[in-house]
Amino acid sequence: MKVLSVVGTRPNFMKLAPVARALDRRADVQHIIVHTGQHYDAVMSDEFFDDLDIPTPNYALGVGSGTHTETTTAVMSRLEPVLAYEQPDLVLVYGDVNSTVAAALAAAQRGIRVAHVEAGLRSRDRTMPEELNRLVTDHVATLLLAPSADAVENLHAEGIDPQSVHFVGNVMIDSLMRVLPRARAEQRERHTGVEGPYVVVTLHRPSNVDDPDHLRELVGALEDISQDTTVLFSVHPRTRRRMDEMQLKPNGGGALRVLEPQGYVDMIGLVSRANLVITDSGGLQEETSFLGVPCLTVRPNTERPITCSLGTNALVPPQRSALVERARGVLKRTGARARPVIERWDGHAGERIADVVCDGARY
Repeated sequence: MKVLSVVGTRPNFMKLAPVARALDRRADVQHIIVHTGQHYDAVMSDEFFDDLDIPTPNYALGVGSGTHTETTTAVMSRLEPVLAYEQPDLVLVYGDVNSTVAAALAAAQRGIRVAHVEAGLRSRDRTMPEELNRLVTDHVATLLLAPSADAVENLHAEGIDPQSVHFVGNVMIDSLMRVLPRARAEQRERHTGVEGPYVVVTLHRPSNVDDPDHLRELVGALEDISQDTTVLFSVHPRTRRRMDEMQLKPNGGGALRVLEPQGYVDMIGLVSRANLVITDSGGLQEETSFLGVPCLTVRPNTERPITCSLGTNALVPPQRSALVERARGVLKRTGARARPVIERWDGHAGERIADVVCDGARY
């Protein structure tokens, strides 16, 4: 059996890694990896492949950045000859980025079966490009590999054949559990110079960083929070560009430290010992919930509501006063962290996916 995986951004890489390991253990499977290059920065891409022990991709499409339409069409046009040459039995797509929907469409149009890892997540907000990508991908896929029970319910509610839906669990947690011991061991003071409590921050969504008013509010909030505790702001390249354009330089005399983008192992090490995470990332909502670390997500909605209902996540608007108030409330709490238990977030999702893809197993 020939399986072709298509990835393009670092959240994809974290989902690919457990699946690649599980497929590699099967002698009757040839696994081809295609990297679209949607994330082309070495720190954002190559380092993640090293951290996660992912094999070197068989194909690199070199798509790079662009508008959503430009990226999607470029992936489709560059992937098509690969599909024609390799003729895979199945194409695996991951998450909800432009590379995901582009690969799903390109494969489906050639009559190739598509399996979607992380199927069924819904924010109910169609102004988000990711929501449109999720919807389209799920409705052209033949195998829908859901990470949580609510995702399964979403797919059933949309009329998708229940026989196509499999509750395999969360592959992000597979990757987290694999690197966590190493991440904690390597998380030394030389990375951050931090002693004592700290907050980890990542912000990259256009709704937060492309809106000058929102970005000013958020940076101001981080400056306020840094009066109380150390704030480690890992700045995404997109956010860095916007801050430079606005000549926005965090200051204020507090302990706000601006970091370069962190590799996966380094970021997990920081997050695992943080007192609070502030983010707009989908993956960090899940990782903090698994680790029992409080998380404030700067978004009006989330496609991962289970992180709010069962995990440690809460939504907060991009307003300085609201974010500061919620953060200070979290930081005042003392006592042992509760580590939630969420069904099938157990480190074995990659194996279940391989069972479904290769053996037709039911989950």
